[in-house]
Amino acid sequence: MIASRASALLIAALAGGAVLTPMRAQAQWWSRAPADFEECADKAEKAATKEQKTSQLAECNAKFAGRRKAGGGYTYYDFMQNRSFDIAGPNPTPEEQKKIDEQYTRFLDQERQSRIAAESRAKQELLQQASLRDEKVPLPVEAPNRQSPAANDIRPRPKITGCARHSFSCDWPRLSEGFKDLKKLFGSPSSRAKRG
Repeated sequence: MIASRASALLIAALAGGAVLTPMRAQAQWWSRAPADFEECADKAEKAATKEQKTSQLAECNAKFAGRRKAGGGYTYYDFMQNRSFDIAGPNPTPEEQKKIDEQYTRFLDQERQSRIAAESRAKQELLQQASLRDEKVPLPVEAPNRQSPAANDIRPRPKITGCARHSFSCDWPRLSEGFKDLKKLFGSPSSRAKRG
């Protein structure tokens, strides 16, 4: 009788514990956790409020680094390298993470080398521009067969014959000679100062 009483109490205690346990804890006992980001995101879409949905999606991002590929398998996007890597599961394994880190080290080396090369090219261009500015431009040399007329050795231009009257090509030499004569008559301001 004592044994039956003890077993009855034990059964009553278990039944009372099961009744008093919250329903939510029981629901988690038989529900399966999401296997990857996509399943997690699908569950988050069913959240009651926008805030809950946002919070659950953030949890999905924190739990799962990989994203499901259309043909099967997963891909991991490394935003630091702006590159994706194929991985076996929803999160990289330690070996996969090691390979991703090695690739990131190579990426940083390439970026550093590219930056150094660009800086070197920019310095070289600046030096070339500076040397071009410092170079003296040689003055043109007169042709040996052509001598400049002496200041006193001014010969009048030959008169053009056979021109049509009032054509520019014929009138311009006459006008030009007329301007020269006017200049001689009035003289330049510097020549007047020398005279006075």
